[in-house]
Amino acid sequence: MSAVDTETQPTRSTASFARRIAGLLGPAFVAAIAYVDPGNVAANLTAGAEYGYLLMWVLVVSNTMAVFIQYSSAKLGLVTGKSLPELLGERLGKGTRLSYWAQAEIVAAATDLAEVIGGAIALNLLFDIPLVLGGLIVGIISLGLLRVQSQRGQRPFEFVIMAMLAIIAVGFLTGLFFTDTQWGEAANGLVPRFDGAPTVLLAASMLGATVMPHAIYLHSSLSRDRHGSGHGHGRLKELLHATKWDVGLSLVIAGSVNIGMLMLAAAALRGVGGTDSIEGAYAAIDSALGPVVAAIFGVGLLASGLASTSVGCYAGASIMGGLIHRRIPLIVRRSITLIPALIILGSGVSPTWALVISQVVLSVGIPFALIPLVRLISNRDLMGMHVASIGTKTLAWGIVAAIVALNLVLLVLTIFGDVGVG
Repeated sequence: MSAVDTETQPTRSTASFARRIAGLLGPAFVAAIAYVDPGNVAANLTAGAEYGYLLMWVLVVSNTMAVFIQYSSAKLGLVTGKSLPELLGERLGKGTRLSYWAQAEIVAAATDLAEVIGGAIALNLLFDIPLVLGGLIVGIISLGLLRVQSQRGQRPFEFVIMAMLAIIAVGFLTGLFFTDTQWGEAANGLVPRFDGAPTVLLAASMLGATVMPHAIYLHSSLSRDRHGSGHGHGRLKELLHATKWDVGLSLVIAGSVNIGMLMLAAAALRGVGGTDSIEGAYAAIDSALGPVVAAIFGVGLLASGLASTSVGCYAGASIMGGLIHRRIPLIVRRSITLIPALIILGSGVSPTWALVISQVVLSVGIPFALIPLVRLISNRDLMGMHVASIGTKTLAWGIVAAIVALNLVLLVLTIFGDVGVG
């Protein structure tokens, strides 16, 4: 081999490896859409506008948890060849399985509520379309996106969702280039602390919007459906390595978008009246940064609603199929899950308030998805040589404990305290 060949061989090998990894990316980007849905917008803008950088640490901690959790879910699907809902369905008795499915469906309904309302708000802001009609439009377009997955397969659906994630990132981060971020205050926001009961409620809603139960259920299905099952040791090792990149890249993007939203609100919307709602924040962005930036923000919100409601409906189908072994046509599921959102949109209730509360419901639902996940990845009979190590189990149960503790505090403050949003 010549000297030139010797020099170029590692480069070619590295390029080939990178291409192989790139070809395996995708499932985590679909799951990551759940981390930048309209519920995140409501929670993050409210937190930034009312409390500045105070709760930025919640987003950093939540996103760090999310990386670990989503990788664990994907790993479970790849190693076992079964989704988390399927494995639960095999292990639960009929009555318990039905109850478990019911709470998971409530979580899915809360998810869909946030996504449809967010998309409807975006259509109203951009085109002055009435909220109820906007909700219907979001539902119809989301059904079209789901048809891409059902008719053309998962890979084209992944490309569509990845493109929408790029639009979301541009839409929500553009305003940062026109604001004066206080980096010292932002750094102080990384120190964990609260400022009264309302900040605990917001922290719970931010946690529920970042670590989302339906994404935990779904990711195991996405990885299994995309890559198949029954892999040999070498192939499985490669898939798990690619999954680390998949989860890491997708959630770095999603986490940056969330942190960027809070920083935008803290820098440009702090102290401005009405910015505790998406509509008010949009108006404030328009006033402070101009109509072009506001329109870009609105487009990002619309893409967020459309993409996330499609992924949420996909997750609901996976949950039902795995837990109770029933499948209904997506158009029927889409129609049923659309009803609560349309009722709220037509009732006069503050859409942003409904979004924040929906994220609190999701926060309460996290342990029901997370505890079984940790138990399953710790099961040597199920995971074999890929069973979670002692260190991994310690980290996992620490995350569970932190989330459950926050939810208990939230419950106490909600019942016995004067907790309000906005």
